[in-house]
Amino acid sequence: MQTDALARYHRLLGEEVRAQTGADENAIKNAQAAEKAGVSTENFIKENSDLFEKLGKDLNCSFDDFIRTSNKIRHFPGVEKLWRACKKDIYKKNYQGFYCVGCEAFLEEEDLVDGLCPEHQQKPNIVEEENYFFRLSGYQGFLDKLISSDELKITPEARKNEIINFIRRGLSDFSVSRPSDRTKGWGVPVPDDPSQTIYVWFDALANYITALGYGSSDESIYQKFWPADVHVIGKGINRFHSLYWPAMLFSAGLPLPKELFIHGYITINGQKISKSLGNVIDPFDLIKQYGVDPLRYFFLSAVSPFTDSDFSHERFKEVYNNDLANGLGNLISRVAKLCEGADLSVPSFKKEDITDFSAISPLNDYNFPEATRNIKDKISGADQLLSETKPWLLLKDYSKKEEAKNVLLTLVKEIQEIAVLASSFLPLTSEKILAQFAGPKVFSTTPLFPRTPES
Repeated sequence: MQTDALARYHRLLGEEVRAQTGADENAIKNAQAAEKAGVSTENFIKENSDLFEKLGKDLNCSFDDFIRTSNKIRHFPGVEKLWRACKKDIYKKNYQGFYCVGCEAFLEEEDLVDGLCPEHQQKPNIVEEENYFFRLSGYQGFLDKLISSDELKITPEARKNEIINFIRRGLSDFSVSRPSDRTKGWGVPVPDDPSQTIYVWFDALANYITALGYGSSDESIYQKFWPADVHVIGKGINRFHSLYWPAMLFSAGLPLPKELFIHGYITINGQKISKSLGNVIDPFDLIKQYGVDPLRYFFLSAVSPFTDSDFSHERFKEVYNNDLANGLGNLISRVAKLCEGADLSVPSFKKEDITDFSAISPLNDYNFPEATRNIKDKISGADQLLSETKPWLLLKDYSKKEEAKNVLLTLVKEIQEIAVLASSFLPLTSEKILAQFAGPKVFSTTPLFPRTPES
């Protein structure tokens, strides 16, 4: 939803945008879970990836592409090309370490908290094997300068500082393959060594460029859109994107992305959402109950872009009723009825007529809540104009009907602007409002946001 709001915002500014997402599917844990479920790995990952792709569509996300890393035609050739381009920094050795299956990564002892992976709260396995390694230690100075100087900008600042501190502790080389017998043959084979499978993170990070056609017979889209302006990621995968990815790209002689925007987690009563805790909330159920735009609005307006944020049904309903039902929805309903009663003729309108986007400029800094607050201020301003001028009273006085119509035309113009500015957050609602106030006549309709029970 954050990525989609950014994509829609930049399209609104008239920029050419490519927004892509996908599923990294070549994890050992996927092969293990499929085996446990008694199904083929292909069927297991298809079922799960299809669900996430459907969720993106149900959330009305305007992605240009959904890449699946198990795709041997679209993804594998680019991963193999990237591996060969990094060959000077790849070597083979025996290794023993703490391995977290959830992270799909080896952890250092100082990474553990009470002997557990802090991300998954599980005790890692001690694994000894022969793998290929990437010489990350050789890029310590490069990465420190890259991030400290904001050449690779990391937002928020706290995540930047977190990764700089990690770099200055000293970087170790990291494993970029796993024995094929342990991966059960699932994943991208190491070029010229089928006994090894490329490590899922080396393979998964490559999706950003393979989805653009890197490694294919036609790299024109890659040449046009790479490097990325921003990667939108969760805090748990900061290290992979801030360290591994730029080092791999630099090693391969490829351009680096310009920025990482790193969001926090959604929590329930301060706890991370997990099946084991039984606090999972199904987004499909929320869409069915409240509609997609209210769900988008809540997570973009009432959730911190940078830190963990709590979700509750009570808070959701509060935001829904205050901001949408009693706020935007009530304004639209009142003005539409007045316009209809006044038989108002509205000038023709196009989205392109709106050129001032300063109200939502906080999106340049990924501050979704501030941008929505600015839109709420415009709604409040329109409500205040309505209350002060009382056009319903003016319409009763024949001598003041023109004055009433001028007030309503001002309100219609303000509503059209609000609808365009809100289109990054409430795309379906925005379309409904713009259609309703497109002119030449305005007609009242059913409420955009029926009020929900307070409990």
